Amino acid sequence: MSALRDERESVLRKCYLFEGLAPESLAPLVEASAIRVIESGTEIFAAGDPVDGLRIVISGQVRLWIADREGRQLTLHLAEAGESFGEIALLDKLPRTAAATASETTRCLLLPVSAVETAIVTDPALSRHLILSLCAILRRNVDTISGFAFSGLDARLARRLYDLAQDHARITGEAAQFTRRFSQTDLAQSLGVTREAVNKKLRALEHDGLVLRNGGLLSLPNLPELATRAGIESTLPFGG
Repeated sequence: MSALRDERESVLRKCYLFEGLAPESLAPLVEASAIRVIESGTEIFAAGDPVDGLRIVISGQVRLWIADREGRQLTLHLAEAGESFGEIALLDKLPRTAAATASETTRCLLLPVSAVETAIVTDPALSRHLILSLCAILRRNVDTISGFAFSGLDARLARRLYDLAQDHARITGEAAQFTRRFSQTDLAQSLGVTREAVNKKLRALEHDGLVLRNGGLLSLPNLPELATRAGIESTLPFGG
């Protein structure tokens, strides 16, 4: 078994869509998959494109986003290592619902649509596993949308910072120091508002001692208090 095949299998096993599957269910997908390197800033696919397959991030980051007729962009998700993207069009065969762009140089595993179609038809266990995994994603998205729909920008920004800290910050006690830079434009695009609106709310959080700016990197001195501002229950310690 080659090192490259081993890596492809490892990527699939670690992805939540496929973890726990029997070796015989995973083997055809491993054989059909391929690793691709995507340069920073490259558009992987656009909204409306035909589906070509499912991708899993190995390293780097992929931004999933939509835009309105005026060109305003909304970031739907930042896919990190181990996460898949492009599931919806893969299953319903309709055009892509969002665009995907590499935020930095990224390695992805590409699983062709034909391989997934064959597996779904011939392997009931895999089909059920995928259905349950996608239902879990849908429930998570509904929860996120509900929280945003009934909250003001102040609470939405607090929640966005709190959520980002779980994946992109060093947590010490009740404080978080970001290890990745998020600009005001990044935050605005993830909330569907203007950069100016984010700047105003960020300054308010800074005034209240909930956000500090350190040379382009944000820190959050009091995560439980930030969670209260966001209207959510603190989940410290993260991952616990």
